[in-house]
Amino acid sequence: MDVPLRFGAELRRLREGAGMTLKQLAEVTTYSTGHLSKIERGANPPTMNLAQCCDAYFNAGGRLRRLFAAEGQSPGSKPRPARRRVIATGMGSLLAARLADGGGAGHVGDQDLSPGALFQEQLYQMKRLGQSLAPAAMLPVLRSQVYTVTTLASRTTGSSRAGLLVTASRFAEYIGWMAQENGDATTALRATAEAVELAQAGGNTELADYALVRRALVTYYDGDALGTVALARQAQSSAAPPRVRGLAAQREAQGHALAGDDRACGRALERARDLLAADVDPRIGPVLGTTQLKDPVSMVEGWCLYDLGRPRQAADVLEHQCRRIAPHALNTRARYGLRHALALAASGEIERSCETARELLDFMSVAPSATIRTDVRRLDREWSRFRGNPPVRDLRPALANALGAGR
Repeated sequence: MDVPLRFGAELRRLREGAGMTLKQLAEVTTYSTGHLSKIERGANPPTMNLAQCCDAYFNAGGRLRRLFAAEGQSPGSKPRPARRRVIATGMGSLLAARLADGGGAGHVGDQDLSPGALFQEQLYQMKRLGQSLAPAAMLPVLRSQVYTVTTLASRTTGSSRAGLLVTASRFAEYIGWMAQENGDATTALRATAEAVELAQAGGNTELADYALVRRALVTYYDGDALGTVALARQAQSSAAPPRVRGLAAQREAQGHALAGDDRACGRALERARDLLAADVDPRIGPVLGTTQLKDPVSMVEGWCLYDLGRPRQAADVLEHQCRRIAPHALNTRARYGLRHALALAASGEIERSCETARELLDFMSVAPSATIRTDVRRLDREWSRFRGNPPVRDLRPALANALGAGR
């Protein structure tokens, strides 16, 4: 066995004491029932993320975290995989990192050439690339980068190691988004959990709260309004930075809109606007959430108005905000542009809807998105009421291609 049974036995005792099945615990933690069963039996090692989650859920007073820490230092434990070893021990030397980097950290003028800064810049470029490439093409490259950064972190100490681990966590978080865009919610949640673990190892706790926001997005696209609101509120009840709580408030607003609660949606949007107005500290690493929108709260408001059954107002708001999206942000333009086309169709402005969607549907055929496809299906239903309309007939092939792309 990889670890002694103490952690697993205590987890099982807490679970059974709460009258929970493994399946119910899996829903709470986002780990699979099979993996949890192996942890309880001692066949799989636990993670700090699981320990923290279960400590909080069962009100265990940090007992599982202490057991995790103790068992990670157990002399009988077998070596963990590379990522686990980086997180658990941080062994290695700054000299090794410098050798791997060909000389180490430095500056040219005001430009930071440290490994962490260079990888952060690379992540920024990856996100730009993700605006125009299919998620399936992005995932192998991103996974390779997580491995590269964590391997370098294993040879580094001190603040450099912490910065690299936080940067690796951002790569892993983006893998979660790309996996969701690829239609794989299970992998998306697993990658997000890995991102949380890496961030915590680097001394950054905000990603654990942001993970709730990411999970809320999965439930939103599943049509689960109550689940979306519950996860978003949980993130806001934490001590997370204003940006994370603001993003959570946006997600809560979307959940309320899905449930048809106009007032609660409006209150959540106001809260989001206030929180996101706070300055972002650039020292915490890459910014979480989209950076492609000039006014994300107003864009989400337009999205919510459609879900609340007010498509004409939604179309006006979305049209104004879509004009402000940068030309290179193709995926973002497709996402919100197709939602604009959907609002126009629901308002009866079918010709304008077709004109808005024409170019965007072609892009969807090249760079498919499982989340955007949700709105394409809605657009298909709206347009079906106007099958005899010439613009609708002309776009039927492009619509079919967009619906089938990436499958």
